[in-house]
Amino acid sequence: MSPSGILVRPVELGDHGQWRPLWDGYNAFYGRTGDTALDKAITGQTWDRFFIASGPVKAFVAVLDRQVVGLAHTVCHPSTTRLRDVCYLQDLFTSTSARGQGVGRALIERVYAEAQAVGCSRVYWTTFEDNQTARRLYDRVTHYNGAIMYAKAL
Repeated sequence: MSPSGILVRPVELGDHGQWRPLWDGYNAFYGRTGDTALDKAITGQTWDRFFIASGPVKAFVAVLDRQVVGLAHTVCHPSTTRLRDVCYLQDLFTSTSARGQGVGRALIERVYAEAQAVGCSRVYWTTFEDNQTARRLYDRVTHYNGAIMYAKAL
């Protein structure tokens, strides 16, 4: 447990009821709500993947005062530019009420520790250029390397 009382741990099956509103909030932040919401099958598959022990997808939750207040989802995978795997921090979100209390930093630090423990050589993630709130944190826990992500849905 961190000095601020935040516990970051792997997600557990019993967390679903508290994880789901965070997941929905994360997706709403990125415009995936209403007509553009993720298909329920995607959310179900995402949840199920967290519990495949040998799978590359992992999830961590931040707990504060016995409430799940943040999530981080990762995918570790091989790299064409490194000998060891890398870890993609795919999703990071904290509840509005917990922001500014170190939850995001605690989640990122746990991801760093877990990635190192499984032999990864790097953790990386993306965010939108105008996500200034998140970028203030990211600039304190790593450095911006100038990368811009492109994506095409298939």
